[in-house]
Amino acid sequence: MTKKTITILLLLLTALRGLAQERTIQHKPYIDLRPLHFGILVGMNMQDIEFKNVGPQIITYDDGTTAEKTIVCDQDRWNSGFSVGVLADLRLNTHLNLRFTPTMHFGSKHLTFLNMTDKTQEGRPVEMTQDMKNTYLSFPLDLKFSAERWNNYRPYLMAGVNPMLNLTSKNQEYIQLKRADVFLEVGIGCDFYLPFFKLIPELKFCYSLSDALDHGHASELKDVNMRQYTNAVTSGHSKMIVLTFYFE
Repeated sequence: MTKKTITILLLLLTALRGLAQERTIQHKPYIDLRPLHFGILVGMNMQDIEFKNVGPQIITYDDGTTAEKTIVCDQDRWNSGFSVGVLADLRLNTHLNLRFTPTMHFGSKHLTFLNMTDKTQEGRPVEMTQDMKNTYLSFPLDLKFSAERWNNYRPYLMAGVNPMLNLTSKNQEYIQLKRADVFLEVGIGCDFYLPFFKLIPELKFCYSLSDALDHGHASELKDVNMRQYTNAVTSGHSKMIVLTFYFE
């Protein structure tokens, strides 16, 4: 999915360059010469999380007896959300810009737990689900590497780090994420120079650098039977795909 999306974008950019055989009227010819400019952004995101399962675990019941159980946790589908924010862009040189884009990401993750030890009447693993709502406040700091402008478009690559704060309140669900996380992000985009403003579509991929799980959450659960599902995973790394439209 990711490789196909990047390939399609590269082919589109190549096709645009092949069609632009002659120079046309350039809109906003001096906009990139400003040392600092601002904008707004809107977009959509898809969130994911990559779990590492603990495998077989020993469960202790209230009466003191123990049992070995194997529970597998995974995010079984991508859920789409939306993003809004602002942009501050600092020109470093002709091809390099430093960008700061505080953004709020609204989305969710759908988790599925399969109890491989306990079976239903049909012989299938017992299944539990969690719809994890997430609201992130992010503070990405990125470097934007732009190609030469040709007529009214200019492709670019970007990369940077993105500290995020999880604003979701604590609850009594199976999995809880930490308040803070740091993401590495890379992406591709293109500046389109329109008569009255600059439109910038961008696709970027974010991957958390640290374990996102709140490992103290299991002890906070009132229902002790839920802890076997919470303890089924040892770590989790959040991922996000973000399609953004900047307006400058």
